[in-house]
Amino acid sequence: MTQDERWLVRYNEVKGFIEREHRNPSKHRIEEHLMLNFIKYNRKLLNAGEMKADRVEKFNELLALGEKYRRKNQYE
Repeated sequence: MTQDERWLVRYNEVKGFIEREHRNPSKHRIEEHLMLNFIKYNRKLLNAGEMKADRVEKFNELLALGEKYRRKNQYE
């Protein structure tokens, strides 16, 4: 399996999780750490401008989906 295939598998796993659970992966649940680390590492690459061009659009869609289910402050 190539690196691009592994990235796509992890991307689909995270996207499916967010769509199914209506929330982002939690840092407090061990089983969700791989998904959380995938998001954090790729956000770091994106901000540094080092992400491959074909992945940028897909990852931005994933971030937009995560932002849709962002938790809200109960006092707002």
